[in-house]
Amino acid sequence: MKILFIGDIVGQPGRRAVKELLPRLKKEHGIQIVIANSENSAGGSGITPAVAAEIYDAGVHVITMGDHLWDQKEVTTLLQNEPRFVRPLNYPPGVMGQGSTICQLENMPPIAVMNVQGRTFMPDLENPFLTARVEIEKLRQITPIIFVDFHGEATSEKIAFGRMFDGKVSAVIGTHTHVQTADEQIFPGGTAFLCDAGFTGPQESILGREIAPILERFLYNTPQRFGVASENIKLNGAVIEIDEPTGRAIKIQRISESLG
Repeated sequence: MKILFIGDIVGQPGRRAVKELLPRLKKEHGIQIVIANSENSAGGSGITPAVAAEIYDAGVHVITMGDHLWDQKEVTTLLQNEPRFVRPLNYPPGVMGQGSTICQLENMPPIAVMNVQGRTFMPDLENPFLTARVEIEKLRQITPIIFVDFHGEATSEKIAFGRMFDGKVSAVIGTHTHVQTADEQIFPGGTAFLCDAGFTGPQESILGREIAPILERFLYNTPQRFGVASENIKLNGAVIEIDEPTGRAIKIQRISESLG
């Protein structure tokens, strides 16, 4: 089985990259399931049902999120009604939505997709290590194929999470920093790992946003509107090949594809 994970989709340019590049990538790599972090997909901040529908229509099977989950008020519709939509698992009990889902595609084994959010330099949620340990044990009763999007700032926290659950999950791929790292590997227990998948959208930018206003903010600390940039659009992510009976990763390959 081959999974394509798409790093943080940023605004309309990122959505365009998914729409135009995904059909070719699926064919070239033999992709069977597509997962995409989409927490910045609506105007660069948050997500709406209309934007989610566009991403699903482009061929994405499951959407994961992160700390920009609540930036668009319409997200509550997705949290309450969309089984293909996953928020960070480690929100306190009682928060709407789900931290994991089972994706069951035709003629394929079930695939669990889980989203957790780090706490180092991030909003303070529940402990992702303890929360994930309980959830992973539940998911393993259903399927050995478990994909985790770890949305976090600190590389040490992401690596620690991957090491802790090596052999328990198929892949741990990081998001949030928007900078693709070059540390793809398969841990001894069979878990594919990458600190950050990078972001999908305009690379002639500062993390997907227009350069000038961010420089103004760093120079003068004055309020600025950080609009989404538009040049040098790429789809960044990773392809993970998994042995279906065991759930162990066989191969991981970084992806960075230019649009046009």
